Amino acid sequence: QVQLVESGGGLVQAGGSLRLSCAASGRTFSSYGMGWFRQAPGKEREPVAAISWSGGSTYYADSVKGRFTISRDNAKNTVYLQMNSLKPEDTAVYYCAARGGFGFGVAVREYAYWGQGTQVTVSS
Repeated sequence: QVQLVESGGGLVQAGGSLRLSCAASGRTFSSYGMGWFRQAPGKEREPVAAISWSGGSTYYADSVKGRFTISRDNAKNTVYLQMNSLKPEDTAVYYCAARGGFGFGVAVREYAYWGQGTQVTVSS
């Protein structure tokens, strides 16, 4: 079992930055692939970024490439999402997710554990 708690969301102007954190419980955090997803009102939950257990492999959605960076600190049981050059279309609830196995996935169904989400609002 893994419990995930996100933090770092908030209101920011377009062009600004935010850093999301996801703290995980459990001693086997380093064996989980991790992902960040987001869901805007009226839309389906979509993948934003993902990272393998070691941090050696990452994935980014085309819409955030070059602006967002996912990283993890296994010693702190924490995964991060650094978001720069934010746009109004980045407004959504952002969720952290964990999946068993050393790799990462990009589909919602591949993740067994989810945080409660943190709101990110980007004003124009």
